[in-house]
Amino acid sequence: MTRSTPRTVLHRAAGSLAAAGLLAAASLAGAAAPAQAADTPVFTLGGPAETALHPYPESGKPKSSTVGISLNNPSEDEENGGFGGYFTLTFDLSGVAGVADVEFEGEGNPDCEVTGTKAVCEDWGIWPGLQDAVDLVVTAADGSENGDTGTIKVTGEADGATFTPFTTRLTVGGPDLVMERLPFKTELTPGEKQQAPITFANRGTRDADGVLLTLRYSRGLDIPQRYSNCEYTVDDPGEPDFGSTTALCSVEGAFEAGATYTLATPLTLEATERAYYDTFLYRIEEDSAAQRTAQRAGAAFERGTGGVLKAVPAKKGPAARSADLDPYDNQQDVDFRTKNTADFVAYGDDVAGAEGSFVKADIGFRNEGPAWIGHIRSGEDVATVDFTVPRGASVTSKPERCRAVTADGKYREDQTSPAPRYVCNTSMTVRDGSGLDLPFELRVDKAMVGASGAVTVRNTWLQNPKLPFDPKPGNNTAYLVLNGEGDGDGSDSGGATEGGDGGSGEPSTPPTSSPDPEESESGTSGSTTSGGSSAGTAGGSGDGGGLASTGSIALIASGTAAAALAAGLVLFTAARRRAARHS
Repeated sequence: MTRSTPRTVLHRAAGSLAAAGLLAAASLAGAAAPAQAADTPVFTLGGPAETALHPYPESGKPKSSTVGISLNNPSEDEENGGFGGYFTLTFDLSGVAGVADVEFEGEGNPDCEVTGTKAVCEDWGIWPGLQDAVDLVVTAADGSENGDTGTIKVTGEADGATFTPFTTRLTVGGPDLVMERLPFKTELTPGEKQQAPITFANRGTRDADGVLLTLRYSRGLDIPQRYSNCEYTVDDPGEPDFGSTTALCSVEGAFEAGATYTLATPLTLEATERAYYDTFLYRIEEDSAAQRTAQRAGAAFERGTGGVLKAVPAKKGPAARSADLDPYDNQQDVDFRTKNTADFVAYGDDVAGAEGSFVKADIGFRNEGPAWIGHIRSGEDVATVDFTVPRGASVTSKPERCRAVTADGKYREDQTSPAPRYVCNTSMTVRDGSGLDLPFELRVDKAMVGASGAVTVRNTWLQNPKLPFDPKPGNNTAYLVLNGEGDGDGSDSGGATEGGDGGSGEPSTPPTSSPDPEESESGTSGSTTSGGSSAGTAGGSGDGGGLASTGSIALIASGTAAAALAAGLVLFTAARRRAARHS
């Protein structure tokens, strides 16, 4: 079977252009000039280790599953690490003869030709990083029986490259663990607790030999129990960062097909003093070493020291049977809104310099808590630092996250020459005790005693600057003072620039220097950025929370792998909203 799809037509055209030397601006990194590495590049084929197939029905069409075969180019060179040539992938289907039927369908697939128990797919170009290669549509074969199993071996070949082969297993039938949704109260107050009697069913065709319960809860939530058959980890600060805790609990037992189970003792879910917007995910899978490794994703886990978490039958007799063996129903998640506040405190700086000199200024804000603020679902930035440049000065260096705007805060096309005003967005999370640190460099064009510019932390919408969670708008503005009284040698006097007030309409006199971490109301030392990046690049300096783009903290399984859910939606939403506003 030979097919032609939009993707393959594009690849063919790209290959022809590359041969003619006309692909300098291609989207494939390094496509115009194949990588000139000293060693032959090695690409790794991958996918799910095992996939369960719905048994062949007594009547009607069999239900299909998809096996996604991936291809990993380990090069980290975005510019020159691509492979700009044709390659073939060969699928040995003899191991699943009589077990499964395999089709090579879908617009994302390359050209594939199937002859007997062999399939050959041809494609062009391999980007740096992990990418989809081929999707196999698989169904149980007519005449197959529950428990039948077989393997598909995938190999690759290309001039000037080597491929690591991959084998995936298909099995007819299997457990189908389904997590039931709990009726949580979602409007909370700090310190409020509620029970979480996790309940799941096995609606598959065979028993599950042990289960792996995954619990993941964001920074404002806590489950105080620490079970000895669970291991725990907390996100490292960075971007994205929810400050989330993940627990992996291996529960022993034979969990019978058709039965429903619940925890012997319900968990306790608590909204802590820093809760605001938070998410709790709970997921169930058959336990295995491969599953635990996939869920750990390389993070360091620590085992609990409490009692043993157990699951017991919730009711006797068979449960309602379902025809699906679906990994996407193994999980539930819930969002909570806690009635809480966060105090964002702006800080400025005092700097001095003679006319023609350059000065460095550190400005920004700090979240004095008690709540952390994370826009988990929408992916929107939490806040904006709005900086007006003091009179007689011009900005010569700014953090990458900051953009130039007009004097009235509107969009400015020119981002290279000095501007009268700059806006710097946070990421979608700002942890309690962190904030945003912004190093600027300014040139003293004209020395004026006491010239100042406002530093205001506000909502991302210029038309609605008030931070909805901040009960103290009076400290949302500070000032960068240039050549204060007695500093510098200027003779002209420039009055203080009027600053914003965070939407309160009240005059404000916040500090002009960074708050002392040791005196922070949040009790967290170290002034940090929500972006978690270095101060010299994106205006950060430490372990603040950031989430550019993961969206939900939910996990989704493909075979034995788990990954972040809805990251693409968050990126799309955040990008669209950023494009819609220029301040």
